[in-house]
Amino acid sequence: MRSFLASKLKRQPEGAGAAGAAGAMRDEDIIINGNFDSGLEGWRASYGCKVSLCDPNALQGIQPRGGEFVAVVSGRTQGWQGIEQDISERVKPGIKYEVLAFVSVAGVSEADVLATAKLEKKDSDTKYMQLGRARASRGTWTRIQGPLLLNESFDKVLVYLEGPPAGIDILVDSVSITTQSSGIVPGKQDYSDVPDTSPSDSVIKNACFSRGLQGWSARSCTLTLDDPHVSPCTGDHFAIASNRTQTWHGIEQDVTGRLSANIMYDVRATVRIRGGLSRAEVLATLYIQKSNMQEQYMTIGRTTASAESWSSLQGCFTIHSMPKRAVIFLEGPAPGVDILVDSFSVCPAKKPEPSPPPSFQNPMFGINIVENSDLHKGLSSWFSMGSCSLRVATGAPKILPPSAKLSLEFHPEFSGNYIVATNRKFGWEGPAQKLTERIQLFLPYQVCAWVRIGGSSQSLARVNVALSVDGQWMSGGEVDASPSSWTEVAGSFRLEKKPSEVMVYVQGPDAGVDIMVANLRIFSVNRSDQYAALKKQADQVRKRDVVLRIKSDKSGTPLRLQVKQISSSFALGACINRINLENTKYVDYFLKTFNYTVFENEMKWGWTEPEQGKLNFREADELCKFCADHKLPVRGHCVFWEVEHCVQGWLKKLSKEKLQAAVESRIEKLVSRYRGKFQHYDVNNEMLHGDFYKSRLGDEVHANMFKQIHRLDPLARLFVNDYHVEDGREANSSARRYVQQIDSLIAQGAPVGGIGVQGHVDVPVGPILRGSLDELAMLGLPIWLTEVDVCSSNEHVRADDLEAVLREAFAHPAVEGVVLWGFWQGCCRSDGHLVEVDGTLNEAGKRLEALRGEWRTELSGSTDKEGKFAFRGYFGSYKALVEKSGGKKVEVSFDVSQDTNTIELRL
Repeated sequence: MRSFLASKLKRQPEGAGAAGAAGAMRDEDIIINGNFDSGLEGWRASYGCKVSLCDPNALQGIQPRGGEFVAVVSGRTQGWQGIEQDISERVKPGIKYEVLAFVSVAGVSEADVLATAKLEKKDSDTKYMQLGRARASRGTWTRIQGPLLLNESFDKVLVYLEGPPAGIDILVDSVSITTQSSGIVPGKQDYSDVPDTSPSDSVIKNACFSRGLQGWSARSCTLTLDDPHVSPCTGDHFAIASNRTQTWHGIEQDVTGRLSANIMYDVRATVRIRGGLSRAEVLATLYIQKSNMQEQYMTIGRTTASAESWSSLQGCFTIHSMPKRAVIFLEGPAPGVDILVDSFSVCPAKKPEPSPPPSFQNPMFGINIVENSDLHKGLSSWFSMGSCSLRVATGAPKILPPSAKLSLEFHPEFSGNYIVATNRKFGWEGPAQKLTERIQLFLPYQVCAWVRIGGSSQSLARVNVALSVDGQWMSGGEVDASPSSWTEVAGSFRLEKKPSEVMVYVQGPDAGVDIMVANLRIFSVNRSDQYAALKKQADQVRKRDVVLRIKSDKSGTPLRLQVKQISSSFALGACINRINLENTKYVDYFLKTFNYTVFENEMKWGWTEPEQGKLNFREADELCKFCADHKLPVRGHCVFWEVEHCVQGWLKKLSKEKLQAAVESRIEKLVSRYRGKFQHYDVNNEMLHGDFYKSRLGDEVHANMFKQIHRLDPLARLFVNDYHVEDGREANSSARRYVQQIDSLIAQGAPVGGIGVQGHVDVPVGPILRGSLDELAMLGLPIWLTEVDVCSSNEHVRADDLEAVLREAFAHPAVEGVVLWGFWQGCCRSDGHLVEVDGTLNEAGKRLEALRGEWRTELSGSTDKEGKFAFRGYFGSYKALVEKSGGKKVEVSFDVSQDTNTIELRL
């Protein structure tokens, strides 16, 4: 072996040129002896480990990439030990550098290796900056790549490689830190006299590119300014992120030190795409590095961007502790697709003024706003959408559809007339009527009709009652209609912004199929009129007559007592995720309010195994510990997700045999790990809306998933889980379709133990929800509303919606629990939160507290001569504080359940 001392030639590491980072331009390398051609000159071991050179014969088959030697870091007794170099005299603040290293590991098949900068300054705490991270493998070289940008001067700057657990050697082929243009190819060079037009409170500087690309960086791509073929949306300039070779490549800005904890930020961007696709999703992402070096990526906004015009991207976020480093960037489209950014701002959200309750002028509850719905005046007020023909016929049902009967006190008999739409050339053609002046904002409207299709076959066709609101479509109900009988279609809607035009029309079947419509009715609903009946029903379903028998110390002497319910048997839960646990206000409210939970994302396969073979159960484990510590029962959501766009990319590339093996491995690893920790599992989420596994593995795959999970955890109750089951919006996911799917699973031997109705209800109307629950209840399985959220820009309306859903669920005998899909501002759908980011309750949160109070039993009184105290109480756990003679008080506990009758209390 030739001595390394004989060689003084210093070469640029392979890959440090154009191939290193997509078209980037590089200058001087500030690392000394990056290829180790001069031995260990410039390098040293950090924190007491050993560094030596190794010749190729000792590398067990792996060959150096560029130079002749490889540095080996051994004798590591701590994870942070490695090889380091002092670059204090060669690094300058304000200049962006790119770090590039090629590493391997020995002693293990793979381990994380990190490039880190240690920053020291007199009279200041030492800071650490992660520069790059990669999962290195034995027997091959892995690239670590990342930026280095100092915003201030430091007395000492050390760069080192670290990361694997103690005892694992790090092999280093080469290291370089080069100045570069950050992938930025500027347009106009001098912006010193141009003001920054960003909002004054924007976390993002130069948000509208008035100062060119100043403050921006390329995330492993190339940045340029403007395109002569595209006009800016606002201002004079926009940025283009091109040469993107990964979906996460894009434009970024380091916002370290500019974010504050527990403040809601609004994200706004104007974006566009270029090259290869007409539409693609663009995401705004926040990268956070915490003080313990833990990393986190958070999607803070998204939109479907177009190649034809600018699109608005919106979002919001909150952080709960100050990060060590924070970067905001745009990503998402496929490699090769450019991202154009006209503006990008992140500003503290302005807290809106509390919204007043809507004021309705003569809401006309129950009054049909569709004119001439019974067709007594022929086709007056009706017209055809498209070129189809309309005529009036007779022979339709003369009674209200069932859902309307539950909403309306007056049940008229109708003429039996109906509209027939013929000669339909397109699926959207059918009878229509304008409603613009008859709609009041914020009122919930119920839709119902009898529908039928033409033809002699037994095949069904989808019929939809649609609302066109200023050209935007929304569903007012959808059903699979038959040519042989009339079918009820039911739905609901609400408008919250003043429209220029509102039109209702009936559409859906293929061209050439006739549509028949009878008694189309749209009327506003006074949901509170039904609450008295729901309270009475809840009293029967959720309460029990109880007699407490207490022996007094003197015969016949009454005892004073106070009875207070401590917890409810009815499950009222909410989803959580790992980051929520860092917000103490969030945790306090959660533990005070809810008695059940589910993990929002941390159990999903895309989270626990985003790359094949790289498992991540850390966050799920931490959440499990939190729940165990607080004795919270947990739903397991979800083992699989049937919708294709929710399946991670590597699964889509597998052959049938390998996909089957991956499915079995997923069940084995997940369910065995958490055996006994989850009371429920959502086995395969949204099987009414997707067919990823079924289309690839066959019709029996769903039942087999249930069987295999049951084999590994027989005590867990296994659920189906789907959306729009309860609101009539989609025929594909109607309660009837759901029942058919569950029946099929049971017929195949699947141990289905419960029905999950997600409950993302836009405009809840009691009779529609109740009818769906009734239909599902015929299966005899318990029902859970698993992901409830309601949304309205007016918090009073949101409160009314939430009350409508919760009262229906609480009063229904088949429903065992309700789980909310978020409740904190920024942690749920837009306009769906109950608690503001500062911890105060809005009207929806106050309504939830009122219902929780209503559904708890608390009373006081005295025993009778026989020592008995009778009351009717909600199911749950209780405490009784009994005052004995002499004033001594004794506290005793007891439970009330469906089987409770007389309870003996021993003092």
